[in-house]
Amino acid sequence: MKGAALVRPAPDAGTGAWIDYVYLRDNPRGAYEEYWHHTSGCRRWLVVSRDTATHEISGSRDVVLDLSAEAL
Repeated sequence: MKGAALVRPAPDAGTGAWIDYVYLRDNPRGAYEEYWHHTSGCRRWLVVSRDTATHEISGSRDVVLDLSAEAL
């Protein structure tokens, strides 16, 4: 799974460092897996396979079920 695991700026870092940390991310083009939290429905965490160029969703799976299968 790809993802943006960034180092958090120091509390006294300047505004520019915090803007970069909170808002600026690479936006790779193509197929990507990302975590979605279904807050308005079942409140489950899902892994969604989505094309970032077309927004087409090619699949999804429940994170809890994935973790349960790994434990077997």
